[in-house]
Amino acid sequence: MADLWQEIASTVASEFSDVPDAAQATRIVVRLAMAALLGGLLGWEREHAGKAAGVRTHMLVAMGAALFVLVAQQAGIEAADNSRVLQGIIAGVGFLGAGTILKGDAESQVKGLTTAAGIWLTAAIGVAAGLGREATAVLSTVLALVVLWAIPMLHDKVSRNAANHKAD
Repeated sequence: MADLWQEIASTVASEFSDVPDAAQATRIVVRLAMAALLGGLLGWEREHAGKAAGVRTHMLVAMGAALFVLVAQQAGIEAADNSRVLQGIIAGVGFLGAGTILKGDAESQVKGLTTAAGIWLTAAIGVAAGLGREATAVLSTVLALVVLWAIPMLHDKVSRNAANHKAD
């Protein structure tokens, strides 16, 4: 009976052999957690703005993109060959983002472009985190939040000033 349990334990251990040591496991956890956190921040902003794609969607997109590049690295893919993985992520997430775009009756009625672009950027941030480029991922997230928060405020202020000047 002890031999059977030993064989089962050995089989289970061999199934998890893609993480050979604690350092590799830590690296995976940190990169996926970083992707989830940064994607979650962008998703929180979108959810706070009342948009359909929120925290969970952005977290999953970022983690998925990070996981694709992490698994490719673990499989020993060469850096030059990693471009095919990146092309797949870019195209796949572009398709996902296209599903968030809605066209209204009038030519100028298009909704969801910012959300689609945000999902696409979230995937890019996930890729950066997955490749271990945490500083790039964090900086990109900060800049994205500036675009999503500051630009609408600046636009509103300019529009109000223009309306005030028109009224004079």
